[in-house]
Amino acid sequence: MSKNYVIGFPRIGEKRELKKVLESFWSGEVDFNEVEYVANELKKRHWSYQKRAKVNFISSNDFSYYDNMLDTTILLGAIPKRFENLEDEELYFAMARGSKDCVAMEMTKWFNTNYHYIVPEISKNTTFKLNSKKVIEEYKQSKDLAINTKINLVGPITFLGLSKSIDNSDTYFHINSVVEEYCKLLEEISSFGSDVVVQFDEPLFVKDLDSKILSLIKPVYDKLSLVSTNIKIVVATYFEHSNEATKILVNTNIWALALDFVYGSKNFEVLEDIKASNKVLIAGVVDGRNVWKSDISKKVELLEKIAKVLNKENILVSTSCSLLHVPFTLEYELSLDKDIKSWLSFAKEKLVELKLISKVFFEEELTLEDKSLLKENEQSNRSRKESTKIHNKKIQNKINSLEILERKDIFEDRIKAQREYFKYEDLAITTIGSFPQTPEIRKNRRDFKASTISKDEYELNIKEYINDCICFQESIGLDVLVHGEPERNDMVEYFGELLEGFAFTKNAWVQSYGSRCVKPPLIFGDVSRENPMTVEWIKYAQSKTNKIVKGMLTGPVTILNWSFVRDDKPRNEVAKQIALAIANEVDDLQNAGIKMIQVDEAAFKEGYPLRKENIKEYENWAVENFKLSVSKAKIDTQIHTHMCYSQFNDIIKTIEAMDADVISIETARSGNELLKIFKEVGYKQEVGPGVYDIHSPRIPSVEEMVKQIEALLEVLPKEQLWINPDCGLKTRKWPEVKQSLENMVKAVNIVRENRK
Repeated sequence: MSKNYVIGFPRIGEKRELKKVLESFWSGEVDFNEVEYVANELKKRHWSYQKRAKVNFISSNDFSYYDNMLDTTILLGAIPKRFENLEDEELYFAMARGSKDCVAMEMTKWFNTNYHYIVPEISKNTTFKLNSKKVIEEYKQSKDLAINTKINLVGPITFLGLSKSIDNSDTYFHINSVVEEYCKLLEEISSFGSDVVVQFDEPLFVKDLDSKILSLIKPVYDKLSLVSTNIKIVVATYFEHSNEATKILVNTNIWALALDFVYGSKNFEVLEDIKASNKVLIAGVVDGRNVWKSDISKKVELLEKIAKVLNKENILVSTSCSLLHVPFTLEYELSLDKDIKSWLSFAKEKLVELKLISKVFFEEELTLEDKSLLKENEQSNRSRKESTKIHNKKIQNKINSLEILERKDIFEDRIKAQREYFKYEDLAITTIGSFPQTPEIRKNRRDFKASTISKDEYELNIKEYINDCICFQESIGLDVLVHGEPERNDMVEYFGELLEGFAFTKNAWVQSYGSRCVKPPLIFGDVSRENPMTVEWIKYAQSKTNKIVKGMLTGPVTILNWSFVRDDKPRNEVAKQIALAIANEVDDLQNAGIKMIQVDEAAFKEGYPLRKENIKEYENWAVENFKLSVSKAKIDTQIHTHMCYSQFNDIIKTIEAMDADVISIETARSGNELLKIFKEVGYKQEVGPGVYDIHSPRIPSVEEMVKQIEALLEVLPKEQLWINPDCGLKTRKWPEVKQSLENMVKAVNIVRENRK
C-alpha cells in the first residue's frame, strides 16, 4: 500500500474566505462567531480535499487565524505584559495588529519565504502556562469527520530560537520550562488513543547551529518521546538540509524524520544514519514552494535512489514543506494560457501528484484514471521543455554583450551633486511609495481590465487620485512626494504585466501575513522590457507640484524573490534579465526629468540562503544585479532603495556594496536597534528609518514620534537621516494614514525647531 504525508496545507481558502471574514470582523461588520464559522468550514473542506486525494497523514493545527508562531505564543502562555489585561480574540489580534493602547508584536519573514510570522517576546522573567484549547479542539473536529489527523506544533527549539529577547537574556534559558508545557500537552493528546502522530516543526535545524543549540536537541526530544507510548513524534525540517540535527535525532526515540529533498539535496548524506536507527523517513519530494508540475518519473527515480539505502517500508512520500507557500488550486484559472497552465501545479494539484508518485513508487496497481494522469504529466513536462515561448535570443544576446554594470561616480561626489540639485532639508520627510488602495481605485482597475469602462475614463480616475495624493502631501508639508501608485495592483505584479516572460493568474493567492495575500507572477521565460512602464504616471504627478516627486520602481532581486521563478534556468540569470529592464526604466525616468528614483529591494534579505556556505554566491549576484538596475543613473540622479523586515547586522557590508544613495528601513517595532549597526560600521549613505508601523491600524501621537526621532538622532546625525513610515501605505485606510502622516510632519518640525 502506498504511504504519503502532507507537511501542512493552506488555510486562507481557495476564494480567500478567511481573509474576507477577518477584514469584515476588524471593520466591525461581523462578530467573531462569523469568523469561527468560516474557519471551521474551511478546516473541514481542507481535510476533506486531502482525504479524497488519499493522503494518509493529514494535519490539524496547521490552521491559524493569523499565524502559527502567534498561536504557539498563546499555546505556551508567553503573553507580553502590555497585553495581559486582554482576553480571547481581542488579545490575539492585539498581539498581531496592535490596539489603541498597545503596540503590535514584531513581525518578520519565515526563513527565506515571503510568509511573515509574529515574533514571540521573551525576557528572563517570562513565565509559561499551557493553553491547549485550540490544539485539542481542532483534533476533535477532525475526529468528528472520521479523519485521524496528525497534530502540527512548532518545535520548542525553533520557537525559542526565533523569539526576540527584550532584555538581552538568552531565550534558551527557558528551554526546560517550554518543554514542560509541551509534555503537558502531549499527556493530554495521549488520552485520544494509540498511535497519535505529533509533528514538531523544527525548521531552525536547517541553519548553521552552534554547539550549544545542537546540544539541546537530544535531551529535548528524549524527554518529549518519553511522555507516552501512544504518541509517535515526527520532527520536520524543510527549506534546506538538516544533517547536523538529523545525526542527533536518530539517537532519540522519535518515530520519524521529515526531510526536504527538493531544497536540501544534502539530506542524502544522512540516509545511512537513518537506516541504522530504523527511523521512518518522510521524504519531501513534491515541491511545496514552487508551482511547476512535478516530473513524476524523476520524483520516483529520486525515491528509488533513497530506497537503495532505506527499506521502502520505512519511507513515506511527502511534500517538501507546508503547501501554505503555493496557491490553492488551478481550478479557477480559466483565462491562463493553456500551455502555461499545463505546466503548473498548485496545492490541490500537488495532492494528486503526491498520490501518483506514491502509487508508482510503492508499485500499487494503477487505475485507468491514474494511467491517464501519468501520461498527461509526461506530456506536460515534455511540452514545457520544448516550448518556443520560453527562450528569447534577442534578450540573451543583450545580456551577453553588457559592458556597463554599475554607476561610475562615487557616493561622495553623487551626494554633493544631489544636495545641490534637490536642496532638501535635513530630516527630509517622505513616504515609502504607495497610498491607500481604496475600493474605488481597485474597482477602477477591475472595470478597465473587464472593458466595462474606457481607457480615457480609467486614466481620468487615476489622475484624480494622483491629484488628491499630491494635494494632500503638499498640504501637510512632506518634502519629497510620491504619486501614490493607484495604477498598481501589486509592486511586483504591476511590473511583471509590462514585461515579457511573465504570466499572471486570476486567483492564485498566497498568504503573506494575517489577511494579507499576494498573487505572485509566474516567470516562465526570458524577461525583457519593450516599453516604458512608469514614466507617464510619474511625469504627470511631477507636473502637479513644484516639490520633488520620486519615481517608484521595484528592484530585480525583489521581483525575483516575490515571483514563482522558472526552475529550468539559474535564478541569477533570471535576475540579470530583470535588472536590465529596470536599468532602461531608470534611464527613461531621469531623461523625463524624474531625478529621484526609488528602486525597492524589500525582499533582498529573504532570498538569502539558509546555510552560510551558500551566502557569498547569493550576495555577489544579488548586489551585482541591483547595481546593474541603477547603472544608468547620472551623478545628480538620486537612487533610493527600501528594505523591510530585515535584521541587518549580518548583511550591512552587503548593503554598503549596493551603493544606493538613500536606504529606508523598518524600525518602528524594533526601536533604533537596527539603526545602530549603520553607525557601528561607519555607513556613509543617507538612511530613512521608519518612525511608525504601517502594519498596525493604531495612529502614533506626535509626542511618540518626537521621541522616536530623537532616539534616531542619538545614533546618526540629522544630515544623514530621512523621516518616513516603515513601509508603503496601500493596506491602510485614508483616515489613519492622514492623521499619522500629519503627526509625523508635526513631530519632525518640532525636532527641527528644537535643534536650531
